[in-house]
Amino acid sequence: MPAQVPPGRRMQNLIYRAGLYGRRPKVPVNSEKLHNAAVNTMSRQARGYIDGSAGTESTNDNNRRAFNQWHLVPRMASPVSARSLQIQLLGLDLPTPYLLAPIGVAEMVHPQADVATAKAARRTTIPMTVSTQASVPVEEIAAQLDGSPWFYQLYWGTSDAVAFSMVRRAEAAGASAIVVTLDTLMLGWRTRDLDNGFLPFAHGMGVGQYTSDPEFAKLVEARVHADRQQTNTADSPKPTPAAVRALIGMSRRYPGRLLQNLRSPYPRAAVETFLEIFSRTDLAWTDIARLREATDLPVIVKGIQHPDDARRAQQLGADALWVSNHGGRQLDGATASLDSLVQVRQAVDAQLPIIFDSGIRTAADAIKALALGADAVGVGRPYLYGLAIDGSSGVQSVLDYLIAELDISLGLMGVTSLDQLHSDLLHRA
Repeated sequence: MPAQVPPGRRMQNLIYRAGLYGRRPKVPVNSEKLHNAAVNTMSRQARGYIDGSAGTESTNDNNRRAFNQWHLVPRMASPVSARSLQIQLLGLDLPTPYLLAPIGVAEMVHPQADVATAKAARRTTIPMTVSTQASVPVEEIAAQLDGSPWFYQLYWGTSDAVAFSMVRRAEAAGASAIVVTLDTLMLGWRTRDLDNGFLPFAHGMGVGQYTSDPEFAKLVEARVHADRQQTNTADSPKPTPAAVRALIGMSRRYPGRLLQNLRSPYPRAAVETFLEIFSRTDLAWTDIARLREATDLPVIVKGIQHPDDARRAQQLGADALWVSNHGGRQLDGATASLDSLVQVRQAVDAQLPIIFDSGIRTAADAIKALALGADAVGVGRPYLYGLAIDGSSGVQSVLDYLIAELDISLGLMGVTSLDQLHSDLLHRA
């Protein structure tokens, strides 16, 4: 039986053979060209929301700069014919260290949104982290994943009933873990969105988890009832063309038929209710303890950047930590996520798994994070760029590239498995 071709060489062969016939990859392999090709397909609003970061975007710059401060140091004359990318995470045997980080409002770049991403996650067997701000209900996404492992990312708003309802739905749909995100207690100061005067949620985008939730429906019903008691049509502002377009968008995205929704108060009430309950500025460690008691699933605490917070989450029974600064989208001027990783790994027991994201663009980035203490790495914007260019196939292309590059890079590093990656294979510039 012939030996299986490693994924790196297999991908190279596919691309170079296609090149003999004059065909180039539809989805660029180079990370900068991937970015440029994707943003050129997006509307101004989508570019602002997806590609932008907080304030002067210095945190995003810090993320990338931190990777450039670490250099790989390969070892020679080490047989690397057989290589393994496998990891174990929270009892799951995974073929690679990659996870799909949670990203909301994917409908801004492709109409199939999270469904398309789920199909690619299933084909590549890379776990998807389903966002609370997904455009599609978690049950539909889980159906597309069809048994592949996946996580559910929770934004915990002011309604405990809605938050715990979403946890129960994720459990019932087959999630492997709950990822509670702590760094988005409110939206960051995102200057591109502010200059555009555009918030996707205000247009009914990215609220598919809410409009399909029974507890959220109760809040919407209460708002509609209250509005009916208080409405004075004489005080209503005259609608503008932009407002009409916004109402049509809300109605199109709300469950049910468009014409019926246009005559209904529920689509607008749902958006107003979401905007009212999203921010949760009083979320405390005691709430994380409540979540730990409320679910039998592993709980991953996301947004950890300070070693003391890592220790606190560990003390409360977190099953894993997710080191992240939200890709620079929340706090301008924040420390690089990679620098936080080094401190967090030093602060907690070596047995506590750490997932890392914020700035991963290539396999070299992933190797650096793994060598500095991460057990798995989350890929964010790159897969969304693939979605923008070529839908589900585009997501799969980006993931296939990352897998292939990781396989080749490991071999060139002189190692055969990820557990051989340590800081002694890095040099800090």
